[in-house]
Amino acid sequence: MISLPPELHPILEQLNAHHITPIVVGGYVRDALLNLHSKDIDIELYNLPSLEELEQILKPFGKLNLVGKSFGVIKLRIKELEIDFSPPRTESKHTAGHKGFEMSFDCVLDFQTASRRRDFTINAIGYNPLTKTLLDPYGGCDDLRDKRLMCVDEKTFIEDPLRPLRAIQFAARFDLTCDPVLLALCKEMISSGALEELPKERIFEEFKKLFLLSPKPSIGMELLRKMGALPFFSPLDLFEHTPQDRLSHPEGNVWIHTLMTLDVMATLRTGNPKHDLTRMFVMLLHDCAKPITTIITNGEINAPKHAKAGVEVAKIFLEKITNEHALKEDVLPLIRYHGKVRKLYENNASIPDILHLSTRVSIEELILVSKADFLGRAFSSGRPTCFTAGEWLYSQAKELGVLRSPPKPLIMGRDLIALGLTPSKAFKLILENSYKAQLNQQFFTEDGALKWLKKHLVTAL
Repeated sequence: MISLPPELHPILEQLNAHHITPIVVGGYVRDALLNLHSKDIDIELYNLPSLEELEQILKPFGKLNLVGKSFGVIKLRIKELEIDFSPPRTESKHTAGHKGFEMSFDCVLDFQTASRRRDFTINAIGYNPLTKTLLDPYGGCDDLRDKRLMCVDEKTFIEDPLRPLRAIQFAARFDLTCDPVLLALCKEMISSGALEELPKERIFEEFKKLFLLSPKPSIGMELLRKMGALPFFSPLDLFEHTPQDRLSHPEGNVWIHTLMTLDVMATLRTGNPKHDLTRMFVMLLHDCAKPITTIITNGEINAPKHAKAGVEVAKIFLEKITNEHALKEDVLPLIRYHGKVRKLYENNASIPDILHLSTRVSIEELILVSKADFLGRAFSSGRPTCFTAGEWLYSQAKELGVLRSPPKPLIMGRDLIALGLTPSKAFKLILENSYKAQLNQQFFTEDGALKWLKKHLVTAL
């Protein structure tokens, strides 16, 4: 028996009283079988006379969202629960793309026929709360138990170009092994241009689920490689062909290292989607310019200035899969300076060095990225228990008050006006030079700043 939220029981009773059979379907059933909590519930309604009658039945239970009514879905929100009610349906492909389907609603369909449209067997399990029985016409329970990812129907699976990407995130989220037949279908779809049919928003959503919900994102990324999808996500396809120095990277090439850093960062997730997603994309792309910067001289492998070059490479990659400008703004500086933490520590950096860094990137975020980069590799002499460079910089930055943001300027435009200067284009240069002097610790207080300004004003101009 699957446990359902108590708020749902009176609704199910009302549906039964109207001779409508509710079947809980999809992700809620799958997650319940895995003892995972879910707030989203999809319910298919068999013997439903009309959506209008359903609307009248549901009205007393909460606020309805009718935006999807034309697509056969009525949404009900109760506290934290999001419940979708819809009649069973079949789908037929009529145009290219993820949305190129015609839907046909049929309230007298049997569950096996209705669930044939679903992608994977683990998503085609139903639960009848009235009889307290599982409906599993395609063996999804066995596949879930045996950790297999299998498609429901080979013929219909290939009709949706999004499904290879759904496969990678499900495999990673639930530690599933992709069935050879399913893998062959995905390879065929990708080689036939399935990914080119998808809008970037849909691609990005699948990466989000992979990066935010899976304990080991490397499982999904490795499956993506096996599907032959990496050329679409270039330069990821070049990573496995890019060697690294064996002393600092005993694990091998850039691809192996990248997957290891993703898994480390997954263990450092905080539950804040915005921050976690930024960090995961940084790890995916932090060495993205190594393929174009790596050189081998007398047997020694180096990738000089790969962090700097990586900014443009990562920007092109992100623009291909998302329009989220804020994400790009957060990711790119962390890529640019991802190696800085260890360099500052090794060089016993001065306070001005740390202050200047704080103006370019969040030091706290940078330490986390650098930690995942450092631990995401093999170690020939035992895995370290701490990230010494990061702990050192954290302590220094916290003491300086610049762990999360740079120092506030001690000299502002109003100070220049107070000295009798008229606002002009020169203001920007004066303020920039003053702030550099502050970061270089040529003064520490507002009084000291004004004294410095009066002394250096001619030079600043």
